[in-house]
Amino acid sequence: MNARATFTRMEQCTKEDWSLIVPEAMKMARSLPDRVLDHLRLLDGDFGGFPVDRLTHSLQTATLALNDGRDEEYVVCALLHDIGDTLGSYNHPDIAAAILKPFVSEENLWMVQHHGVFQGYNFFHHIGLDRHMRDAFKASPHYDRTAEFVALYDNPAFDPQFRALPLSEFEPMVRRLMAAPKQSIYKAAMQ
Repeated sequence: MNARATFTRMEQCTKEDWSLIVPEAMKMARSLPDRVLDHLRLLDGDFGGFPVDRLTHSLQTATLALNDGRDEEYVVCALLHDIGDTLGSYNHPDIAAAILKPFVSEENLWMVQHHGVFQGYNFFHHIGLDRHMRDAFKASPHYDRTAEFVALYDNPAFDPQFRALPLSEFEPMVRRLMAAPKQSIYKAAMQ
């Protein structure tokens, strides 16, 4: 068993405690891509009434973005945009955004976090909601980017006939993106 800190209240911790904790935190951080990919695989076979399962939808979205020449960060955002479906049935974009936040640009983060209400333009009117809810965000500099993401990649990615690339094609991208945070309060400590 590895040595562990002994404090019972965070205010009692010492530098020596953190010399034990930080290496363990680094191991956990290095395994993040594995956990994210494992969680993405949970979407396999989960149709939720849709024409394709949620993993296939994610792979189709990412494949469309990749085929369109989008950069790697954008493609990973496309891949992970619905990863929160299993844990955040009512706020899945927030879950995806929280996972991606340390690793992506502000515009990609905003796109992922708001894609749900933008996709709502295509179906909200069928379930008694206002399809124009996204218009509340018209003043955002990321509005057009998010509308485009939905129109070009998220919206058409429910096609049982479309053959998406396998997850293995995207795994190296996820690993590279999550190799080091771009922004985090812990960034300096983790380097």
